[in-house]
Amino acid sequence: MSIADKIDTHQKALSLNLDPTIFGSFAEIGAGQEVARWFLRVGAASGTVAKTISAYDKEVSDDLYGAGTRYVSVERLRAMLEQEWKELLGQLEASRGARTTFISFVDTVSARNFAGTNECHGWLGLRFQQAPGGPVNDVILHVNLRDDENVLQQEAIGTLGVNLIYGVYHNLSGVEEFLKSLVEELSLSRIEIDCVELHGPAFAEWDMRLVHASLVTGGFAEAVIFPVDGKPAPPTEVLYKKAIVMAPGRFDTTEKFHEEMIEDSLAQLPKEELEQSKGSIGLFSLTCAPQAKDQPGLSAREIVEHVEALRKLGSGALVFRERELYKMSTVVNRFTKGRIHFAVGLSILVRALQDGYQDLAGSLLEGVARLFRLNVRLSVFPMSAADLQEWLNSVSISDWTWEERNGEVHASKLHPAKPLDYLYQYLIASEFIIPMPATKD
Repeated sequence: MSIADKIDTHQKALSLNLDPTIFGSFAEIGAGQEVARWFLRVGAASGTVAKTISAYDKEVSDDLYGAGTRYVSVERLRAMLEQEWKELLGQLEASRGARTTFISFVDTVSARNFAGTNECHGWLGLRFQQAPGGPVNDVILHVNLRDDENVLQQEAIGTLGVNLIYGVYHNLSGVEEFLKSLVEELSLSRIEIDCVELHGPAFAEWDMRLVHASLVTGGFAEAVIFPVDGKPAPPTEVLYKKAIVMAPGRFDTTEKFHEEMIEDSLAQLPKEELEQSKGSIGLFSLTCAPQAKDQPGLSAREIVEHVEALRKLGSGALVFRERELYKMSTVVNRFTKGRIHFAVGLSILVRALQDGYQDLAGSLLEGVARLFRLNVRLSVFPMSAADLQEWLNSVSISDWTWEERNGEVHASKLHPAKPLDYLYQYLIASEFIIPMPATKD
């Protein structure tokens, strides 16, 4: 759809109301009934809305959808979707099924509470037919609400819900078009989509791994996670309150020592940190951002290729929009207050300390402060002197010196030019940077 052809939320809701073939139910928990409200207020709502419901009370919700799950969870959302669809067909299929494409929209959302202390996120789901009597298709989204005010979060959910329903009927020619249609009149500063599940013949030709990767390459999420078991999940489900080890890299080749870096760093996590966390997890981390201004970033397909190779080593992967370590740690700290260790080689350490951080007013000092202020540590593994020299030459860095032992350079024996070396030695002495031994053979 061209810019000239785009229509706003009001027009989308009205056009759906005026379509005599689309009809269904709306069930919303949390964040008001903002999606249904759009259809009710634009006019001709009886053309689309069969029922709206909001089961805010937990006992009522359990009675309708079953007990035993968290109220803001994909399990609760699926229960809602199944129950609402069953009721819709039971009530209307006989009388309208021959001429109606049915829809059931559901959401369960935790918008900002009165005290402002909760995690603001939610699940949205839509079951729809593309033709009367046709097979069902499902879209399930996990979203993070980024607005500071409850009312703005409600408004964002309303817009997103209308975009979703409109999009499955008008924007399914490809992954990019569909995802862009979901966030029209929104932005990443307001709402973030970090997990998508698609089921049914409407999406039979789509590679779900590419859809998931496109969330970060297309700017719909700050980060997405590819768990080692391959099942889609939002970062909060995997990282919540855990101590985390991340091994960042480009991973043009994958070697066993990459996994050993994670294993060795996990073994070094302080006992008291683990006792205060909900366990630990090790992950590879990739960025889709360019490594330099004259280089392209990773495409969604390239991300999938890297992730599949890394899974064979036994760990999942976090994929970020940005490449700076402090930006990665800021994203992860939204989901955990546990210790974060970056398991890195000397090249990433040097890059982090050589970066000019031109986007920060305090340049290098502010970049370092942001990186280490959030319970972050760098576990730095040695590198062969020959590989280190080759890498430094490739990036035109010449003012680092070192003392090698048996052909290897350890972080404790590496020295940037002064005065940066004073800061570097302080970070080592304070154990923000932790020199690690070589990985086992």
